[in-house]
Amino acid sequence: MSRYTISTRGQNLPGGVLSHRVKSGIALLRRDRAASLAEMALIIPILCLVLFGLIDFGRAYYLGIEVTNAAYAGAAYGAVNSTDIQGMESAATADAANVPNMTATATYGCECSDGTNQVSLCSTTPSCPNNVINYVTVTTSASYKPIFPWPGLPSTLPLAGTATMRASQ
Repeated sequence: MSRYTISTRGQNLPGGVLSHRVKSGIALLRRDRAASLAEMALIIPILCLVLFGLIDFGRAYYLGIEVTNAAYAGAAYGAVNSTDIQGMESAATADAANVPNMTATATYGCECSDGTNQVSLCSTTPSCPNNVINYVTVTTSASYKPIFPWPGLPSTLPLAGTATMRASQ
C-alpha cells in the first residue's frame, strides 16, 4: 500500500497536493475579486446615469401633471364664475403652488352648442340654429430646468396645460 492515497472527493490527499489546491484557490479568488472590482467600476457610472435620468424624468412628469391639473382647477372655478378672469388665473396658480414660475391665462366666451361661431368675451351673441353656450378656457405654462444637463435636450423644457369647460349662464 502506498503512503499517499488520492480520493475523488478530495479526502486523504497528500499534504503537497492539498496545499497546492488551497493556494491556487486563494489566488483564483483574488483574481475574481479584482475582476469584480473592475466590472463594478465600469457599471456604477452607468447605473448613476440611469438613476439620475429617472429622477429628472420623474420630476418633469410630475410638474407636467401639476401644470395640467392647475389649468383644470382654473377652468372648474370659471365654470361657476365665468366672467372672473382674475379668479380663474388665481385658482390655477394656487392649485400648483409648488410649480416655480407658472403662468395662467384665462378667457371666456360664447359659442353655438355644435362648437361653431365662437365669440370671445361674449361681446356679441352668436347666431346659432341651436343653443348658445358659455365656455371658459384656462391655459397654464411653466418651464422645467433639468437637474443635470443632458446631451440632446434643451436646457429648459416647456410644460403647458389647457382646459376648456362649459360655464353657467
